[in-house]
Amino acid sequence: MGHRLSRIYTRTGDDGTTGLGDGSRLGKDHIRIEAIGTVDELNSVIGLVLAQPLSSDCAQILPHIQHDLFDLGGELATPSLQMITARHVTFLEQALDALNAGLMPLKEFILPGGILAAAHCHHARTVCRRAERSLIHLHTSQAVNPASLGYINRLSDLLFVMARHLNKQAQVPDILWQRER
Repeated sequence: MGHRLSRIYTRTGDDGTTGLGDGSRLGKDHIRIEAIGTVDELNSVIGLVLAQPLSSDCAQILPHIQHDLFDLGGELATPSLQMITARHVTFLEQALDALNAGLMPLKEFILPGGILAAAHCHHARTVCRRAERSLIHLHTSQAVNPASLGYINRLSDLLFVMARHLNKQAQVPDILWQRER
């Protein structure tokens, strides 16, 4: 690791800009900074999931994802860097398949909720979708690693399935959306 943070404040962002890994500076309202911040927020919400009692399968998957999201943030902060690969997407797909295998197929939409860990997974899923929208918005003007786009898309699916999996393990049924109440 290069420089260690011995002092947290630098005052360099007081003018409304922030530094990227390549030394350039962008306004804090730039879409790239929005994407970085939303990926960071997603990582924090996954930390909330991890703070709950979890099954060993979920407890093993989520820290791996947190590291990947940190890498994705680094990739966004250094535009020439590509850290997320097809291997990362495959990891999510394999986890998705494993967790989904024990779930009943859905016939209706479900509402977020259930046990606290599942509710946090649903929250993470919605933040993940926002991160995906930020990446797509960035991609309309600047190239974004296609593997990163696939990763963030697959991750929201995994978080949805993980919420259902956690509720099933706790013997809490999915909350089905009722069209006509």
